[in-house]
Amino acid sequence: MKEDTYQPRTYRHWIEGKDLIPFNVTVKETDLYIRAAVNLQKKARRLVVKYREQLEGYINRSPAFVTSLEPLPVPENAPAIVGQMAEAAQKAGVGPMAAVAGAIAECVGRELLEFSPEIIVENGGDIFIKTIRKRTVGVYAGDSPLTGKIGLEINAQDTPLGICTSSGTVGHSLSHGRSDAVIVVSASTALADAAATAIGNMVKQPGDIDAAIEFGRGIDGLKGIVIVAGKSVGAWGDVKLCETSV
Repeated sequence: MKEDTYQPRTYRHWIEGKDLIPFNVTVKETDLYIRAAVNLQKKARRLVVKYREQLEGYINRSPAFVTSLEPLPVPENAPAIVGQMAEAAQKAGVGPMAAVAGAIAECVGRELLEFSPEIIVENGGDIFIKTIRKRTVGVYAGDSPLTGKIGLEINAQDTPLGICTSSGTVGHSLSHGRSDAVIVVSASTALADAAATAIGNMVKQPGDIDAAIEFGRGIDGLKGIVIVAGKSVGAWGDVKLCETSV
């Protein structure tokens, strides 16, 4: 999913985590909402700058990495974050920038785990989470009547985990579909991000949910999928939906 700093982000507070300390980190287009056991804002900012510099340096040498809507090969000596994005794009069949928000969230989050046993990094609807207790992630699905009514129950033993959302009706990210929300769960946040885009592209109407889930099942590395289109919802895999109130 493309990083986007202009979309209203009330959904950022829909991840259960009031016991953690929240802080924001904004560097150019990257706008992270992070929760941790302690305030790690300065460390997080340095990490965002580091990974952005790696990405920007690679893009300056290979500008097609930004514009391609199809997977691209990258050299073995490319920065690790570039390799993660390229691998995720290859598995999902989309351009590598479809994985950028998830990749940054995960790269920053994993390094912050050295300083906090729990980390939640939210980047434009894409989440990297490591928790030591059960938490609920509320589903934001635009104008769907299911927005704020359902959530995903996340067990501590299943984390670290990537939980990424793509929408054809919310925000400015590129999507060829019309789903209100496609949520993908994976051990790789970059892959969850890229797969959410690919699956979301297939949903033009509620009747497309089953075919889109079947397509997503074929993407290696996914743990679960939830699709919301209007009043309709479909789910597959290791996901537990629950009622929630936001």
